[in-house]
Amino acid sequence: MSVGHGDSASYMATDHLPGPLTAGHSCAGHTGNGQFGGAPRQRRPYTDARDLTPFRKAVVRTPVRGLAVDVGGVVNGLIAGRIPGTLAAEGGVPRLGRIGGRMPGRTTKAVHAAVFGSTDPDRLITLARTYPGWAGVCYLMAGLLEYSHGGHLRAAELLQHGLSLRNDTDANRYASVYLAGVVTRVEVAERIEVPVLFSEEAVFLALSHSLRETGQPEAALAALDGLPPSLPLALARCSLAAELGRDVEVLADTEGLMNADDLAAALLLVRARSLRRIGAYSAARSDLQEVLRRRKTSIALRSDALTDRALLLLDAGRKTLGRDWQRRKSAQVDVVKAIRKDAEMHELWDREYGSTEND
Repeated sequence: MSVGHGDSASYMATDHLPGPLTAGHSCAGHTGNGQFGGAPRQRRPYTDARDLTPFRKAVVRTPVRGLAVDVGGVVNGLIAGRIPGTLAAEGGVPRLGRIGGRMPGRTTKAVHAAVFGSTDPDRLITLARTYPGWAGVCYLMAGLLEYSHGGHLRAAELLQHGLSLRNDTDANRYASVYLAGVVTRVEVAERIEVPVLFSEEAVFLALSHSLRETGQPEAALAALDGLPPSLPLALARCSLAAELGRDVEVLADTEGLMNADDLAAALLLVRARSLRRIGAYSAARSDLQEVLRRRKTSIALRSDALTDRALLLLDAGRKTLGRDWQRRKSAQVDVVKAIRKDAEMHELWDREYGSTEND
């Protein structure tokens, strides 16, 4: 049975994780099928061939909508019995039961209580030091919790450390059963947030955003290498590439993109801006029209497209005005040269014949 976009994935990326990322180095050893060490996948940013995806519907964040989402999240959390400030989970906090036919032990109970009942990442860090076999899971969840609180610097450190550790069998089994519903709202581009279920996409996208917020765009771009192709990944990659001035890469990764949803519309805006920077005004205008074509496109994105179109017309007008001014200036110079030549001829005539007439 095929599952469309927006449905969850049962895959958990908590075993065989690569080492920490540093600026200028990528995690290009991991692939999207849960195994690490293979060759990086070929990227198709606007298609997702997988049947299962951990992404939920993207949100274009505005001040009013952001406030409504935050208040709604608090209300839903209270109804589901979740403490405000803890990690969110679809369907509420899962009840701890048998794992692999066995009752949960003391370690499992302690980790479960810290993941879903604590707002302090330090509690998970303490458990990671107490139970080394669970350190990878604990550091990753501490990093996601810190990320949800807006602590990007510490979140990047915790996530990188968690990715460098290997979990034991019990930790992986617990993660696959109880962490599948954990949702992280990741900002993949300015004002664009995507809820992501716990998976390698959630970890690496959160890590990339944290690195970007701490002034490490190269490392943020490297953190996305090897992830399975998806629109959220493409938007995150192209936003970073555009920020680094790699407009040619943006154009190559977005060739043939159509406005199917708000993520695609945001990606078209990034593409149009790259086209405008390299002077391809006609192609940029076409992409902006594509953003405006779909009526259900977010009002914020449509407003951005209208603003960019005005800036595009202004730039094109300046370029045309510059060409016209150069032509006009050249014509004026020719006229001045002709006048000067005529004056010189009159002067020569006066020298040769003027004095004779006066005599």
